[in-house]
Amino acid sequence: MTEQRQVLQEKAKKVEDIQDFLKEYKVIALADLHKVRAAQLQELRKKLQDVAHLRVIKNSLMKRVIDQSKGKPNLDKLEGHLIGSTIFLFTGLNPFKLVLLLEKSKVRTTAKAGDLAAFDVVVPAGNIGQPPGPIISQLSAVGLKTRIESGSVWINKDAMVVREGEPISERLAAVLSKLGIKPVEVGLVLKAVYDDGVILTEEQLQLDIDETRRTVEDAYRCAFYLSINSAYTTPDNITFLLQKAHQDAYKLSVNENILTRETIKDILRKAHMHMLSIKGQLDTAKEKTQKG
Repeated sequence: MTEQRQVLQEKAKKVEDIQDFLKEYKVIALADLHKVRAAQLQELRKKLQDVAHLRVIKNSLMKRVIDQSKGKPNLDKLEGHLIGSTIFLFTGLNPFKLVLLLEKSKVRTTAKAGDLAAFDVVVPAGNIGQPPGPIISQLSAVGLKTRIESGSVWINKDAMVVREGEPISERLAAVLSKLGIKPVEVGLVLKAVYDDGVILTEEQLQLDIDETRRTVEDAYRCAFYLSINSAYTTPDNITFLLQKAHQDAYKLSVNENILTRETIKDILRKAHMHMLSIKGQLDTAKEKTQKG
């Protein structure tokens, strides 16, 4: 009975601790732990320690916390995302900033059979620092040509062994591990985020930075042209508006023969061109009269 009471007290303390996190942070993110190894998780904790508190919580315990939490609107909608092994991130960051930070916080690791290459993997030429032996046939089996020099195995030239996004075979994974090459990137992928009453799903959290940048640039360009055409002044367009106003005023004064220090040369030039045009027409008419 005493042992059971102790277990209940420990669970109650865990619930209380998690509720304290819920009160302190407005953003609660759920990430999948399926492919994250313990060593990588430890490294991620260090990278994120200044911006987020990471905690592995059993789904059953989190459901109990949610049921007992009354101050967070729509928190119960998180229960539908409590599937599989989950790590929780408690933070004050904007959810999309958190996504970008997690993307930058990915760590490289050795490959296992079936892992996808995070980039084009090129094995560089040079001394691999190992004596001749089974390693030669292992290197040859993945397409690497070798030679023996000064009692050590050398790779003859740079060779791409797997392209970005392609699966890594068991044989290649073993070779890359021996060569100290880490072709796989591992990080936390968010399944859902609770942001002060709003639930964002994995699909909604996906960001295309290049496309977003193009969209913002297009929107800025359209807004800029609209402000110019409607003469709506802003700190960004005032110089262009003044230049446009000057050009329009200049054209108007030249077309209407309004003399100013800036326009007099162009007005005289325009008058001269008109005079030459009229003179040409008179000369043509005179020639026709004489022939007639």
